[in-house]
Amino acid sequence: MEAVQKASELQPDLVLLDVGLPKLNGVQAAKQLRKVAPLAKVLLISQEFSFDVVKAALRSGALGYIQKLNVARELLPGIEAVLEGRYFVRGTVKEKFLETNGGSPVRHELRLYSHDALLVEGFADFAAAELVAGKATIVAATESHRAGILEGLRARSVDVDDAIARGMLIPLDAAETLSKFMSNDMLDPDHFFEFMDTLIGAAMRVAPRVSVCGEIAPQLLAAGKSAQALRLEELSDIAVHGFHLNTLCGYALNGYDAGDEIFRGICAEHSAVHLQ
Repeated sequence: MEAVQKASELQPDLVLLDVGLPKLNGVQAAKQLRKVAPLAKVLLISQEFSFDVVKAALRSGALGYIQKLNVARELLPGIEAVLEGRYFVRGTVKEKFLETNGGSPVRHELRLYSHDALLVEGFADFAAAELVAGKATIVAATESHRAGILEGLRARSVDVDDAIARGMLIPLDAAETLSKFMSNDMLDPDHFFEFMDTLIGAAMRVAPRVSVCGEIAPQLLAAGKSAQALRLEELSDIAVHGFHLNTLCGYALNGYDAGDEIFRGICAEHSAVHLQ
């Protein structure tokens, strides 16, 4: 409570909080800070590393989360990242998420497509392979691409209507899905994780593993919201590890500069980057 009061008085640029505080813990304090010092960037540290705790931290308004064992090497990079408005949850914490899911790695790949037809084919190949492997598969694409992907699945001997009816195949509209993540035209981590909890929870009721292919962040890039596109990819990589998802992100190559800092940041959030 004293931290909340001081933040209200001082309006700091940065607040560093331990999650394990008496009376009002760090996550609860972060929620209060959003109201009294809305411009302050919050970075949380904790002994805990569970996905649920990290989700709660980010949904509270914190931008960063550091496990105490890693403070010596992550605190300064974490401060730099959150002051830039970026999310900061390092690989050591994400690896702990994987340990709770049997330790098997996940794919979070980025493919840059030189033509729309290649994106449609790539998504159809990915979705067909994941469905054959027994994974519930979510396809979040634009309306025109989604129609082509479903046709591509039929051409690959997938019974699309049956897969949708059983909940094994979940086609989503990219723009409509993006709107679920937004509040006042800004990316909202609370909305993002609320939607993902519901979506992945439904998919996991029909299959033990879930895969996703999508082109949601490119909608933000197309709207000139490049910083928000990067933040969405940062949140998505946390979700990929926490929910144990195999994920393919598709971007049309036109208009992207390989030397652009935002685009390099987007590439860095993925386990592999391919050009097709």
